[in-house]
This record gives sequence, structure tokens and C-alpha cells, in this order.
Amino acid sequence: MIVADEILDGRDAVLAATGHHPFVRHSLPCHEPARGWRRAGTVCWLLAVEQGPIGGVIGASETAIDLVNSLAAAGAVGAGRWIHLPRADPAPIGPAVAGHEDWDFLWTTSAPPTQPGEERVVRLTEADHPALTALIDEAFPTSTARPGSPQVRGWYGIRDGDRLVACGADRTRGEVGFLAGLAVAPQHRGRGLGAAITTGMTRALLARYGMVALGVYPSNVPAIRLYRRLGYADTFPLTSVRFA
Repeated sequence: MIVADEILDGRDAVLAATGHHPFVRHSLPCHEPARGWRRAGTVCWLLAVEQGPIGGVIGASETAIDLVNSLAAAGAVGAGRWIHLPRADPAPIGPAVAGHEDWDFLWTTSAPPTQPGEERVVRLTEADHPALTALIDEAFPTSTARPGSPQVRGWYGIRDGDRLVACGADRTRGEVGFLAGLAVAPQHRGRGLGAAITTGMTRALLARYGMVALGVYPSNVPAIRLYRRLGYADTFPLTSVRFA
């Protein structure tokens, strides 16, 4: 049984309960069912989706852990599924957690400063998938954003002649544009291509959504410095837990 002060029925109810927080606007797909629970100002939600994160929590870390424990005890989270928590030590959840990672959700509502080379950013097609795979394998082999993934809405890239040298995925989930899988070929780094691909994609998604976000590991200081320079000034620290 999930103990809560209020049961939230549907996406709109969860959004309202969280004050339309940017992370929640990103996390809740626009056309997927959602259910939620509120306890002492902390809100937890679950989605009826087959792929990707199944839920999240926003609010006090201690209450977030309690709510996730309730979900796990009720059998509401399947094996291998992820739930996003406000930054917390997941140890109190116990053996139900098979793994976790800390990351930061950054967002902006402002167009970035003009960057050299951003005019080279183009929308890619399915014909570019082999080149994308080769670039990601070389530049970002641990990336979960891959050609053909149903979570990716589109790809953008920069070419040097006939070679793809930088790329990024539009992995928008809800009503906030979301950048993922940003990568630059190793031999082309240090030339501003990371700033160019991020800027070009940010402009494209801002035109559609009015807010754009991305995720970054807190240890990746150079990337965070770049994103701050491009206008990603707001941060929500998270801990994502994967269930056994």
C-alpha cells in the first residue's frame, strides 16, 4: 500500500501538484497515462511506458525515499526500470536497487549567444545512421542515445567534408526539448564544435518548445562550464535508481 496525503489522477494533476516544474514537464510524456501521489509536499509519479524511466519524485529527499520504498514494496516498479529522485543516497531503499547514478538536469528558456560554426548544424536522416553509429562508437561509446532508438525523435550533426564529426539527439519526452548524446569526434575536439552543435540544437528546439534541457554528470566540469556559457543557468540535481 502506498501511503499518501493525496492521489493524483493523470498528467495534469501531477504537473499542477509540482508547480509545473521543468523537470516534471520534461519527464511526463504528453500523451501517456500517469498516476501520482503527494505526501507532505513531495510528489511521486509513475508512467505506463514500456521503455525509458518509469517514474520520478520531486520534493524532500527523505520523503522521496519513503515513497519509492512504498512503490517497491507494492511491486509497482518492474525489474530493470529506473526512477529519478532528487539528489539522495539511495542506500535506504535497500536491495531493491541494482544501481544508481547522480546527474544534473540543466535547462534554459533563452537563446544562446551566437557561436562560430553553428550554421553548419543540420538535421540528419535515416541515411546518416551508419555514420552516426560510427561516430558515437568512437566519440561516446557509453551513450544510450543510438540511431534507431524509439526514444530519439531526431538527430542533428556537423560535417567536415563528407564526414560526420559532431552529433546530438533530440530525445524530447514531454513538453520540454531535450538534448542527448552530444558527441564530437576526438580528432576534431578543441575547435568549438561542441558549442556549435549544442547551440544549433538549442535554437531549433527552443523554436518548438520554448524551453530546452539536457543532462550532465556533475563530474564533467568542462561540459558544465560550456552549458552555463550557452545559457543553461538552472539546475536540478538528481539521483536515478535502477531496480533489481
